[in-house]
Amino acid sequence: MHRYFVFETAAGFCGIAWNDVGITRFQLPAKSAGAAEWLVRRRLQEAEPGNPPPAIAEAVAAAKRYFAGEKTDFSGFKLDLGDELPFFRQIYAAARRVGWGRTTTYGALARELGAGPEAARDVGQAMAHNPVALFIPCHRVLAAGGKVGGFSAPGGAASKVRMLELEGVHLEPKQPAQGSFAF
Repeated sequence: MHRYFVFETAAGFCGIAWNDVGITRFQLPAKSAGAAEWLVRRRLQEAEPGNPPPAIAEAVAAAKRYFAGEKTDFSGFKLDLGDELPFFRQIYAAARRVGWGRTTTYGALARELGAGPEAARDVGQAMAHNPVALFIPCHRVLAAGGKVGGFSAPGGAASKVRMLELEGVHLEPKQPAQGSFAF
């Protein structure tokens, strides 16, 4: 049985879902409580609203602190990744080790797992399917060369940049590959 809870943060409305094992879904901020609820239930249609037990209430409090700009560590929260692929589980475990204010790349995570450069695409797919964003900090995983890359949360890459800025990470604007001519 999955339960879910929608709550407000400084960045918008988030949703969290859980079962008896741990957190099964986390929805990054949406503009309304209804939007956050819809996004949680889109993947967990059988979930029912519920009051968070103590461990989940602490996760909610941690998310509120995070979006208020307070340094927060999510690595200790118990997750239930269900039937995720074994390689995705390895990717998620590696991503959870990327701490506050740090970033890595898809390729670096692939290398950390002993995979070749072609596995960077798998890392990207795992990040795009991350069911518990923030608890598995996919926003800290960048494309090659420190480029922002994609982000499937509401607001897309702009949300990823804002989350990194909360952590004190400011990505340098990329210089154009070719300058323009002044006439």
